[in-house]
Amino acid sequence: MKDAHKLKITHSAVLNKQGKPFVSVMIEREKDCAEGSVPECRIMKSQGFNEEEIAELEEYLRNHGQEIIEEAKKITGFMKIFS
Repeated sequence: MKDAHKLKITHSAVLNKQGKPFVSVMIEREKDCAEGSVPECRIMKSQGFNEEEIAELEEYLRNHGQEIIEEAKKITGFMKIFS
């Protein structure tokens, strides 16, 4: 992937949709952006990334999905302190 070192990856806390937990993941590269989720490991929206790059981003989500989920759980637990 071109400019992979310029990727900025952020994620949500653990969210819930129709009783199924997931984590929303945002991937940005300058003006390009993509939104995906784990554990589905799929990019749902993208702008500026080509199909090959989207496949690489989905592979990243598959390879790092468990780490992302564990980090999201920390945010979720922290949020409960304030609720």
